[in-house]
Amino acid sequence: MVLERIQQTIEERQLAGPDNPVLLMVSGGSDSTALAYIATELRERGVLGPLAVLHVNHQLRGADADADAEFVRQLSEALNLPFFLVEVNVGALAREQGENTEAVARSERYAAARDALESLCRHTSHPVSDGRIFTAHTQDDRVEAFYMRSIVGTGPGGFRSMRYTNGAVARPCLDVSHQGLRDYLARYALDVEAGDEKPLVRDSSGALWREDATNAHTDRFRSYVRHEIVPKALDRNHQLLDVLSRTMNLIADEDDMLDAWAQKLVDEQVKWENLEDVTPTCLILPAFAKVETPLQRRMVFEVLKRMLGPEARVETASVDAVLEGFADGAPVSGYTNNIQGNLALSANKQGLKIEPMESYRLRRKPQ
Repeated sequence: MVLERIQQTIEERQLAGPDNPVLLMVSGGSDSTALAYIATELRERGVLGPLAVLHVNHQLRGADADADAEFVRQLSEALNLPFFLVEVNVGALAREQGENTEAVARSERYAAARDALESLCRHTSHPVSDGRIFTAHTQDDRVEAFYMRSIVGTGPGGFRSMRYTNGAVARPCLDVSHQGLRDYLARYALDVEAGDEKPLVRDSSGALWREDATNAHTDRFRSYVRHEIVPKALDRNHQLLDVLSRTMNLIADEDDMLDAWAQKLVDEQVKWENLEDVTPTCLILPAFAKVETPLQRRMVFEVLKRMLGPEARVETASVDAVLEGFADGAPVSGYTNNIQGNLALSANKQGLKIEPMESYRLRRKPQ
């Protein structure tokens, strides 16, 4: 049932096909371990193309983290999949950069995934644009994100929670639950024990996956939502995961329509310069001031996403700062501000310019 549901999600949402190389991000937990087995079965059915596995050791849990890496290596070997291992001292990086550990871990994980995908595509003679990165996010992850955003607030489209695709990243398990994937692993193991000649890997303690002890802690926001809030909501509605998933998909349909509308306006009302630079410069034209505020917010979000990079989290304060550069149907001449990514804002009658602070200073420097 879970296998068929994931296949249906992949095909209906066109997440990948037989001509798409797929990199599987596998931590060794139950969800990603199940994804590795499922993707292998789907490749054998002709649903997916060449596969490979990436494991990122964040070096945050000592010997346990090393054991996770070894488990995923053995899993990849059993499934006859190429294996990429990346080791990153996330704790040291976070201290050096003064950033949140989880944010650094996520950034490093996806940077490693992009590099591994490029290597996979090169070795399978596919263009990188054909490659996909599969993560094992489930209904549970999506619902948790929904409640987290309900608590701290969110911007346009935030209550869709997670997208099925985000660039090369695809989430084929969003229509199945965490428990569903564990049930799949249990049935898979029973089939093997009954004589089915399929590869099966257990860790040194005999477990079908690696358990991260930090998941049981409630001192982190997501863990708090996972263990304190979602169970109470499930008590009131045992179909919560399915119900909220349908609700988020309805939100997503409207969100996609508004995004397309906003993107059309961006194409018409934003001029780009220095596109070859890491951070380009843009000019938002005066006509932007006539656009309805909800669409303005989406337009600014799209512009900043392009400037800050696909993995960046655009801050609401940054969007608001751009909007403050327009008033009474026109740009606010003389308005300046500094936002995330060390981007400078400056407005005049020609529009509002967003550029790297270094470029702004050079431009303003007396000749």
